[in-house]
Parts: sequence; structure tokens; C-alpha cells
Amino acid sequence: MVLTSLHSEPDAATNPPSLAAPLTLDGYREFFGSGPWPPLLNSLSASVGSTVLVLLLAVPAAYALSVKKVEKWSDVLFFFLSTKMLPVVAGLLPIYLVAQYAGLLDNISFLVVLYTSMNLPIAVWLMRSFLAEVPGEILEAAALDGAGLPTILRRVVAPVALPGIAATSLICFIFSWNELLFARVLTGVVAGTAPVYLTGFVTSQGLFLAKVCAAATVVSLPVLVAGFAAQDKLVQGLSLGAVK
Repeated sequence: MVLTSLHSEPDAATNPPSLAAPLTLDGYREFFGSGPWPPLLNSLSASVGSTVLVLLLAVPAAYALSVKKVEKWSDVLFFFLSTKMLPVVAGLLPIYLVAQYAGLLDNISFLVVLYTSMNLPIAVWLMRSFLAEVPGEILEAAALDGAGLPTILRRVVAPVALPGIAATSLICFIFSWNELLFARVLTGVVAGTAPVYLTGFVTSQGLFLAKVCAAATVVSLPVLVAGFAAQDKLVQGLSLGAVK
């Protein structure tokens, strides 16, 4: 994709691909000249906002399901998991009607709430497995020192479970950044996200491959940068508790 983005449109359209074709930045010039910043900022706002909300809700929920277990906690976990069994397209029409009735079509705040609800179940499952590895002695010591639940979550649980929080954050960010179906149906000119913007390159004149690859490369960069920056925490978090 990166190599094709650096070719001219005639060279990018050859079959088989012309790997030794001259390199050019014309695809990137055309992409940045088409005004991609609003969709990119919309994607960033929706992804970061929903990820923050997911963490604020998932960490206390996972704490209640792993450390201070509530009654029938396994039923609660199954309920969270069952919400992911519904095909996304099956919920598209009801959600559209709700957004239309509430006047929230083409609204980035509605996407934030929607992405939060979509990512919360998997975040709770992930964070529960991470928090289950937190030593109970640390929590008991904090409680004996007079720390309340908010203090324990902020100053004891969060630092110990930081790898798990980083892994969960990155996964939720990627899911939100890549989401297309709901963004395509529920947004328009104002709140359109980067994946929706990419679909606009499929025109009646055809598919301009070099320009599409340049746009897809730019849209992929935030996820790649975030993954590279958090790779040590991601590997540590996803392998936490795998080996006793």
C-alpha cells in the first residue's frame, strides 16, 4: 500500500504491479489538498473520547467482578459477552431511528456514546483478567491505611494494572478508529470520520488507486504510532496471567 501510494496513477494501475516504477508524492499532495483534516479530527475525537469513557466505566466494573466480586458475577460477565453476539447490522436501524428522534444524526457526541457502548463489554472482560492478577494483600493494606474505593482504584489498582489498561486502551482505540458501518450511516458532512472519508474516493470516474493508498496510509498512521509507542505495555498486558 505504501509503495503504491508513491507511484503515479498510471503506474499504480498496472497489472502486474510495476515495483520499479518512478516514485512520486503526487498522491499525498492530492490527498492533503482535498481537505482531510475534519474527518481525521472527528475520528480522533470519537476514538479518544470513547476510549477514555470506556476506561472510566470498565475499571470499576472489572474491580467489582474480580476483586470485590458481586453476587452472580459470572452471569454479569455472560450478559456483557452476549451483547457482542448481536450482529452489528441488526442494530443499525433501531439506533438510526433513536438518533433521528433525538436529533443526534451527524453528531460526533452520539458516536462517542455509541463506540463506548460497543467497546465496553470487551474492555470489562479484558480488565477483569488483568485485575484478577493484582495481589489481594496490596488492596488489604491500602484499606487498612484508610484508603477508600476511589483512592484504591486511582493509586493502587491503576499503577499495578497499567499494562492491562494500556492494552485495553489500544484495542478500544483501534476498534473505534476503524469503525465504518455506523459512522457511514449516522454521520454526514459535519461528523464524518476518516473511514467514511476514504469511501468517498470510490467515484463514478473509477478508483484512483495511488490516491486511495496515500489516504489509507495516512489514516493508518495514528494506530501504527500508538501501537509502536505502547508495544511493550501491549505485549505485557496481553500476556498478563497467561503463565503462572
